[in-house]
Amino acid sequence: MNTLIVTANPDQNSLTANIAQQLEAALRPGAVVVADLAAEGFDPRFGPADRETYRGETDTLPDVVREQRRVDAADHLVLIFPVYWWSMPALMKGWIDRVFIAGWAFDIDPAGGTRRNLHGLTVHLLAVAGDAAGTYERHGYEQALRTQIEHGIVDYCGAQRGSVAFVHKSEQDDQKARHALVLDAVERTARAITS
Repeated sequence: MNTLIVTANPDQNSLTANIAQQLEAALRPGAVVVADLAAEGFDPRFGPADRETYRGETDTLPDVVREQRRVDAADHLVLIFPVYWWSMPALMKGWIDRVFIAGWAFDIDPAGGTRRNLHGLTVHLLAVAGDAAGTYERHGYEQALRTQIEHGIVDYCGAQRGSVAFVHKSEQDDQKARHALVLDAVERTARAITS
């Protein structure tokens, strides 16, 4: 199984980066590629050239083609990100906006509707959340986030829904408790990929 882990956190010493490293180690000796969007300097801005590509007026930009090739080479895509305002960071959202485009992730056929092209891909989510699980449940934050990503992106492109893990209370001072939450999330994600 080939796995692409994509992270979006500007802090190279963040819990997000640490979780990605732990998951990469748990998946070895399998084929794993880690794409740290911040470290790689990926530009998340969907600009005029992206719009022209979306309309079919120009070829896909080279940086987007590179990302599409990485996804094409993967059986599993793991999105690891901190939750910002009950969503993913702009860097990761911009990566999806620019990479998961018409003509690759899906096609619009005026006569036949939408063709979903990413059938061979399973997408897993690993979110790093500051609040407690009870807060997420009480306010419906987890369901809202999952609906946005799983239904709005994964389903729309025809990919398969994979595991979902949240590391709640990620900023708590209790390092032992945080470590246990991280270990559980990493193990559940790795098990979903390797089983």
